Amino acid sequence: MYADTYRPGYERPLPRQSGSAPTLPAMPPLPTVPVMPPLPTVPAMPGGAVGEEGVDGRAARRRKGRPGERSESALRRLLPQALVVAFLAGGTTAFVAEDKAIELSVDGHQRTLHTFAGDVGELLAEQGVPMGEHDMVAPAPGAALASGDEVAVRYGRPVRLTLDGSRREVWTTAHTVEGALDELGVRAQGAYLSASRSRSIGRAGLALDVRTERAVTIMADGRARTLRTNAANVGEAVREAGITLRGQDTTSVPLGSFPRDGQTVTVLRVTGARRVYEEQIPFAVERTADPTLFRGTEVVDRPGRPGLRRTTYLQRTVNGVRQKPRRERTEVVRRPREQLVRFGTKPRPDSVHGADHLNWQALAACESGGRPHAVDPSGTYGGLYQFDARTWHSLGGSGRPQDASAREQTYRAKKLYVRQGAAPWPHCGPRLHS
Repeated sequence: MYADTYRPGYERPLPRQSGSAPTLPAMPPLPTVPVMPPLPTVPAMPGGAVGEEGVDGRAARRRKGRPGERSESALRRLLPQALVVAFLAGGTTAFVAEDKAIELSVDGHQRTLHTFAGDVGELLAEQGVPMGEHDMVAPAPGAALASGDEVAVRYGRPVRLTLDGSRREVWTTAHTVEGALDELGVRAQGAYLSASRSRSIGRAGLALDVRTERAVTIMADGRARTLRTNAANVGEAVREAGITLRGQDTTSVPLGSFPRDGQTVTVLRVTGARRVYEEQIPFAVERTADPTLFRGTEVVDRPGRPGLRRTTYLQRTVNGVRQKPRRERTEVVRRPREQLVRFGTKPRPDSVHGADHLNWQALAACESGGRPHAVDPSGTYGGLYQFDARTWHSLGGSGRPQDASAREQTYRAKKLYVRQGAAPWPHCGPRLHS
């Protein structure tokens, strides 16, 4: 299938490293040639004789020689050379046998190479192919290599996946979005994808939003509508169903929530109005003792003023059914003002000079029937002696005369008599002298 790019490993240049010269792989050692044993020497004749023929005869015979002797001498000379050639041929054969032709595919880039590596891990280290935790290699790094094997490396890529509203980070060795979805087992038919299926995934990965198709039922105005949708939220699914929300209309689940497969969403038609109620906030009273005032006497230095609280309620009708009013907010429009009161602690005298001898009991019986809390029909006069409020306050009284004790009322009546005589009681005044 692929062109043979054979080049022996010991001739192929390695990748050049920055700042250094290229290095060549070490040559395997050549086989050692055994040393030939020394040839046996011919022993000398005893006594140093050289034979009957003499020196000249032997030399002539040596020069001429016999055919068998010449063959033996030539064999002795060729034997060491043949042994050397045989050993060299055997070493070269073993050297060539370790070289393997491998098909290496790295992230889809395929090439044919020759290596002396024994397993896949050595091959990848030799080729400078790094491996990470999420990368895939086949066969496994520890698998042995043989000539003709195929080795595939696929790098892992991070995908920040948001699947139907749930976010997580996953790893894939696929090169495209479509391949990643298949590898992750995500049903992409009818789904919304934030990136096209054919988009490539780089080593840095990508962010991918996937919304699968779901069946959602929308209940509105007494009618159910079921649709298949990949909407991002409930509000979008309601619009896809052709339903319009107006005014205070809402749904049974939040409009921004993610619609789940098989979910039923009810549209709530809401009408209503806001009602505002106001109520007074009572004021507090601060009372301070005053030794210059008689006991039972009170003076209001600063009158109190009630505050005002305003509360807003929402009265709603949902799908024709009136709901319980719901309080929306409460605000204080005016804060209450505290009332300051001084009360007397000075002992009150029991008598008033010039009025103690009169018949005050007869006057009280005539004016009020002797009842300290009596009030006339007009509400103007009150107490035993039917004081009006202005006269009562001018005599040092506080509050209403009918609320004071009988003793205090009699004391104030004596003071009035000393000031004006019996004139304040034109009808019953004569009873004082009875």
